[in-house]
Amino acid sequence: MTEAHPNSVDPIRRGIIGAATLTAAASVIGLGGTATARAAPGFASSLKQISAGSLSVGYADLGPPDAPAVLLLHGWPYDIQTYSGVAPLLAARGYRVIVPYLRGYGTTRFLSATTLRNGQQAVFATDAVALLDALGLDRVIVGGCDWGARTADILAAAWPARCKALVSVSGYLIGNRDANRAPLPPKAEFEWWYQFYFATERGRAGYAANTHDFAKLIWRLASPRWAFDDATFERTAAALANPDHVDITIHNYRWRLGLADGERQYDELEARLAKGPPIGVPTITLEGDANGAPHPDPAAYAGKYTGPYAHRLITGGVGHNLPQEAPVAFAQAIFDVDHL
Repeated sequence: MTEAHPNSVDPIRRGIIGAATLTAAASVIGLGGTATARAAPGFASSLKQISAGSLSVGYADLGPPDAPAVLLLHGWPYDIQTYSGVAPLLAARGYRVIVPYLRGYGTTRFLSATTLRNGQQAVFATDAVALLDALGLDRVIVGGCDWGARTADILAAAWPARCKALVSVSGYLIGNRDANRAPLPPKAEFEWWYQFYFATERGRAGYAANTHDFAKLIWRLASPRWAFDDATFERTAAALANPDHVDITIHNYRWRLGLADGERQYDELEARLAKGPPIGVPTITLEGDANGAPHPDPAAYAGKYTGPYAHRLITGGVGHNLPQEAPVAFAQAIFDVDHL
């Protein structure tokens, strides 16, 4: 099922929550009543730290502590500010909202200096499961964008008992390293230019020396019609100063191309993921109409979602960082998927 949603607040289907209610909630937290409203200033007052698996995880925690929980996962080169407009909306509707910094971002740190700074896809999912365990959360709604969407997909596919429902920007992103070795048409290869840059030592050195400006370039290319201001970018840029950020980023992209090894403990999980497992939990996938980053056609992945499913195109110049560019539209999807 495909739905085209304009960049404004629409009534939730089946009358679960009306547009007037959502607009009022958005107004209370300073977002206005449109899907592209300005994001809230940040999570400083809600940041916490917890040991989970191999990490000390920094995370924002909003909403009633005993409420139904939503886990929101960011990507690269973004951070928890991707959800600075979404999380207060969800908290205002009675959800507990957990937004962690991924490994290599913000205040998240490795507990041991000897742990491999691994960026393969499986580790982000196992990090998320470890966080849920540490927080005592058995079952959550999961939402993600970019790397976070891939991680959310993996959680829903490999740990369906932990996922009540899923919202995934750009749909099904679970990767297969063997498939990644096959060349793409020239235009598609060109869109992945930074992946090939990171495959070189020059690229590692360049990213380490220019992380701030590199990230800003990616933001502009991936969201060409998003007029973000310097303050918005700088809030996220601070999270990229994490001492493990460069290592995690480089390993992630090299692992995808088969140029770096993962850890053997994840081999079984990666083998399952390489088969492209279906996702049976209720799901809404989202795409912005101005996404400048490489992304699949929704028709290519619709069949991967075997449970209740809808796809929405968010219009009005919305790019790759959809939750931050269109927070009300993303929050609306979370509300809706909870009742699919």
